[in-house]
Amino acid sequence: MQILYGIHPVEEALRAGRRRFDHVLVARERRDERLEAIVALCRTLKIRVRAEPRESLNDIARTPAHQGVVAIVRAQEFLSIEDILEPTGAARLLLALDGVEDPQNLGALLRSADGAGVDAVLMPERRSAPLSAVAAKAAAGAQEHLRIARVVNLVRALEDLKRNNLWVIGLDERGTTDYDQFDFTGDCVLVMGSEGDGLHELVRRTCDHLLRIPMAGGVSSLNVSAAASVVLFEAARQRRLAQRGQEKSDSPGRRKKQKGLGS
Repeated sequence: MQILYGIHPVEEALRAGRRRFDHVLVARERRDERLEAIVALCRTLKIRVRAEPRESLNDIARTPAHQGVVAIVRAQEFLSIEDILEPTGAARLLLALDGVEDPQNLGALLRSADGAGVDAVLMPERRSAPLSAVAAKAAAGAQEHLRIARVVNLVRALEDLKRNNLWVIGLDERGTTDYDQFDFTGDCVLVMGSEGDGLHELVRRTCDHLLRIPMAGGVSSLNVSAAASVVLFEAARQRRLAQRGQEKSDSPGRRKKQKGLGS
């Protein structure tokens, strides 16, 4: 079992319905609409709720930052690379994390991935922060809505993706192409490196393209979660524009006009 704490992580886990809850603890001292909404949702889902002193929640969560709610849940299940490779019928955008070891950064990355519409996230079993309560709090519950795969060997997983016609795109300050000059509308996986060293050499050599974020100041790079957010939302922007263009070209009025011009 695993601990979740905080309003957003617990609420999103309840709404996603992917995990089995053992019980939920709420602080006796806190009474407001947000907490009452969680209690009501637990009752609807027939999940046990207990009111405890705030100090008890501090001990269980090992932090006072629980916002008055702690849940005991089954640990999140991970997918395999085979699950990720299943066709979806649309161009896929994946995120691969190469050695992100800080749980706050991991949570921020997952939150950005969910917001940008990433189809799946790949994380190595070693040299990676666990999907802990700290990471879940930083993700504001976003991890509950993401498809996440744990892989033994990230390089091998990336090679599998390449064999299935996905472009492997690394973000690296040594890259030669600016991130906003790359076409993200096809099947691709964005690879982000560790906080200190960036991409590992084998991972970097596996990438089909290396992109960079041009920096105007004296600092050469962004924090990994900030950098991923910049690139993922550029990819999301490109995909929205491509989808709108496709919908416009497929509209009945457009097809009728084209037919008339060709008659």
